[in-house]
Amino acid sequence: MEESSSKNVLSGYALYLAERNVLDKQAAIDALAQANEHKTSYIEYLVKHKLADEYDLAYSTAEYFGLPICDISAINTDLIPTEHLNIQLVHKKLALPLFYKGGLLYLAITDPTIENLYEIKFLTGLDTRLLIVEPSKLEHVIDELLNTLILSEISGNNGDEKVSSITINAYKDEVTDLASYDVDSAPVVNYMNKILLDAIEKGASDVHFERYEDNYRIRFRLNGVLYPITSPPIKLANYLLARIKVMSDLDITEHRIPQDGRFKLILSKRRSVDFRVSICPTLFGEKVVLRILDTAQAAQSLESIGMEQSQQDNFRSALQRSQGMILVTGPTGSGKTVTLYSALNYLNSPETNISTVEDPVEIPMDGVNQVPVNTKTGLTFAVALRAFLRQDPDVIMVGEIRDLETAEIAVKASQTGHLVLSTLHTNSAPETITRLMNMGVEPYNLASSITIVIAQRLVRKLCENCKQVEQLSEETLIREGFKKEEIGTFKLYTAVGCDHCMEGFKGRMGIFEVMPVTEEMAQLIMKNCNSLELASMARKEGIATLRESGLDKVRQGVTSLKELNNVFK
Repeated sequence: MEESSSKNVLSGYALYLAERNVLDKQAAIDALAQANEHKTSYIEYLVKHKLADEYDLAYSTAEYFGLPICDISAINTDLIPTEHLNIQLVHKKLALPLFYKGGLLYLAITDPTIENLYEIKFLTGLDTRLLIVEPSKLEHVIDELLNTLILSEISGNNGDEKVSSITINAYKDEVTDLASYDVDSAPVVNYMNKILLDAIEKGASDVHFERYEDNYRIRFRLNGVLYPITSPPIKLANYLLARIKVMSDLDITEHRIPQDGRFKLILSKRRSVDFRVSICPTLFGEKVVLRILDTAQAAQSLESIGMEQSQQDNFRSALQRSQGMILVTGPTGSGKTVTLYSALNYLNSPETNISTVEDPVEIPMDGVNQVPVNTKTGLTFAVALRAFLRQDPDVIMVGEIRDLETAEIAVKASQTGHLVLSTLHTNSAPETITRLMNMGVEPYNLASSITIVIAQRLVRKLCENCKQVEQLSEETLIREGFKKEEIGTFKLYTAVGCDHCMEGFKGRMGIFEVMPVTEEMAQLIMKNCNSLELASMARKEGIATLRESGLDKVRQGVTSLKELNNVFK
C-alpha cells in the first residue's frame, strides 16, 4: 500500500518543476517513476525524453539548486582547458570545463545531481564551480570541441595517444601503400575503432559514411531504421575513407568506380566480427556502407527466429528430408539470410556434407564448405552448382536463384537425392511458385521438387522495460484483422522509449508464412495455376498469411500494431 501511494507523491525538485508548470503533475509523477525504475537521474530522464522545454528546465534547475545559468553558445572553445577534460562525462554530454579562474575550475553541466562530478575535483585537485546550461547547446559545443581535437591530432600533434588494441584482419597478405594519407595515425585509428565498437555494442546492422557538399554524416541502422550518430568535420572524410580502404585491402587511389571488400575485427580470443564493405562514388565523394556480420547473432536456433510452433514443425519436417527444395522469400533486409543460416546450423553435423554458393559469403561457418561467387573469373551460381554435384553433397545452399539456368540446376539437384536451400525476392509464398514458372521452370518439375516455401518479414520487438498498454476501439481492431470474439482476451502495447532501447524497440524478429507443398497443392501447380489459386488453397489448408502471423505477435505483446502496419504499408 505504501509503495503504490509513494509513486503518486511529488517532493523536492520534482514537485518544484510541477509547481512552476515546467511539466504537469501526472507527467512529473510518471517521469519520476520511470527514472527510478531505470536507475537514472530525474533530470537526465527529462532531457533524454524531451518532456520539458530546454530553457525552462535549465532555468528552473539553476533556480532550485542555487546555481548560475550560462549561455554556453557564447563561449570561445579555443580557451577551454582541455587538460581538465573528464572524457567519460564529456562523451556522455554531461559536463564540460569552460575556464580556469582564480584557482577555480568552472564546469558547464545540465544536471547537478549526477554522481561523477566529484571525480573532476579529485582528479584535477581543483575546486569547482557549476554553471547550468541548456542540454542541446552543451552537446553542440562538446561535439565541436571533440572534432577540433581530432583534427589537431591528425595534423601531427599525436602526443602519447595510445592506439586501441583491436586487431584488424583485412583478409590480405601485405599492407597497401598508404600514399598521401596518414591513416595509421592514432587519432584516425582510434576514432574509427570507436565508431565500429559503438555499432557492435548498439547492435547495428550497417554503418553509413556519407559525404555531401558541405557536411559529412555517419549513421547506424538499428532495428531496420537509420539513425544519425555524428557529423564529424568534412575534413575528416578522406582520412576515414582511406582508413576503411586500407582495413579492407582496397585501392585507396581509386575514386571513380565502386569497390567491395571485407575485414574482420578480432575483439578477443573467442569473439570476432566481420564487416562487409561497399564503396560507391557519389556527386561529392565516396559513400561507404559497412554491413556488420556478427556470427554470434547470425547462427541462431530455429526456436529463436520467431516462428510459431506449428511453423517450426513444418520447417523441421522439410529439413529432415533427404531431398527436395526449401525456398525462403522476401524483400531485401527481411532476414532471409538468418533463416537460412539457422537451417544450416540445424543441419550441420560431422555426418553431413554441406556446400553453399553465396554472393558474397555472409557468415563463415565451421563445417560448411562456402564458395563465394566471382563473376570476373566466371564462377557463377550455376558453375558452382555443377561443381557441387560432383562432390557428393548432402545439402546444397544457393544464395539466390536469379535466372533460369540456376533454377533448373537447383531443381535437378533436389530431384536426385540432395536437399537444396535457396532464396528469391517475392512478396508471398504462393508468388514464389509463379515466379519460378515465369522464369521458365516447368510446373511438373516444381511440383515434384519443392518441399516448402517460407515468406518472411522483420518487425521490431517492443522493449520489455517501457512498453505501455494501448487502448483501441473495437471497430478499429476488427478493421485491422482481429476477430470480434477475441477482442478483450489480449492486451495491445505501444512503444514508449527508455534508456534500454531505441525509441521503444529493442531487436527484431521474423514473421513468417510457412507453406508446405502438399499433394493437393502439387496437383494445382501441375495445372499451371496462378498465385491467387495457390493462396486460396493455402488458406483452405490453414496456412497463416504474413499479416496473420504478425497479428499473432501483436496479441503476444511482442510488437505493436503500428509497427506491423509500417512493415506492410
